[in-house]
Amino acid sequence: MKLAKFATSALAVASVIFSAGIASAQTPQTAETLGLKGSYIGAGVSAGVTNGGRQNDAALLGGNIQGRAAIPNAPVSVRGAVLFGGDATAAMPLLTYDAPIAKNTNVYVGGGYSFVTDEGKATQLGNKNTPVVTLGAESEIARNTVLYGDAKWGIDAYKDSNAGALSLQTGVGFRF
Repeated sequence: MKLAKFATSALAVASVIFSAGIASAQTPQTAETLGLKGSYIGAGVSAGVTNGGRQNDAALLGGNIQGRAAIPNAPVSVRGAVLFGGDATAAMPLLTYDAPIAKNTNVYVGGGYSFVTDEGKATQLGNKNTPVVTLGAESEIARNTVLYGDAKWGIDAYKDSNAGALSLQTGVGFRF
């Protein structure tokens, strides 16, 4: 009986000691450990999901090349995106506010301007130059490999129409 009580007590003490060791080995999440650091460039798929209602306004599926240039010690980034695969290409310089939400993961919101290479021709984000608002997320999924996805809203993005355009992007990037 004494041996059973001793074994039970020893197991209880051992579990407390081992669980305390595990808990102390975990790094607490702080502002310094949260968020995706560094810059990247990537490529993926882009889908225009709106239609301006006129010729050369159709929703399109194509590709994207996107990049992020992080500004050290600041919660903002300079970004660039190119949407291609339609009758024209849309190129966008963007400035975003980056909010860290987990280790190696950010959400971002920002704006910029879309320049269409041939106005009047279809892109995933309308058919004319327009201001753009973006909302997205990015996360490092493996060493120096980033998965990103965002939505871009082109304000008044179609010629002869006041309709906006919505485009969804996703892709994989190389972080440097």
